[in-house]
Amino acid sequence: MAVGVFDLLHAGHLHYLEQAKELGDHLTVVVAHDDTVRKRKHEPITGMELRQRMVAGLKPVDEALIGSPPTQPIFDIVEIAKPDIIALGYDQEHAETWIRNELDARGHTEISVVRVEGLSDDLDGTRKIIARILDLWSAEKQLEEAESED
Repeated sequence: MAVGVFDLLHAGHLHYLEQAKELGDHLTVVVAHDDTVRKRKHEPITGMELRQRMVAGLKPVDEALIGSPPTQPIFDIVEIAKPDIIALGYDQEHAETWIRNELDARGHTEISVVRVEGLSDDLDGTRKIIARILDLWSAEKQLEEAESED
């Protein structure tokens, strides 16, 4: 099982899911609920149904589910997905020890927690991509202003 927001799909997401798929023979991906994204990160650019559909269309993914809203326990999805392994992305803030302890407390001692490696690319994250777009847009605006002053 892999988990994430997957807002503005990019090469870093694909790399994460490819690595997660290599850990087993079936990959279930949990796409974060919109309310969870709002609470923990930012306003999602794309809604959870579209993010689920986009993730489901990726080759490594066998099944894509929408996660529970923040009003429900986050480990409820484990009961639905029944993973053998939970793969964490290199940049996910999840604490492996905390997840392991929570799984153990719920009787899921058989589930492994594995952190996968990141993609060595300068555009491997949504925020990096947005920053690059804004930089390019700003440079273009400055050029247009300079040309209009001539």
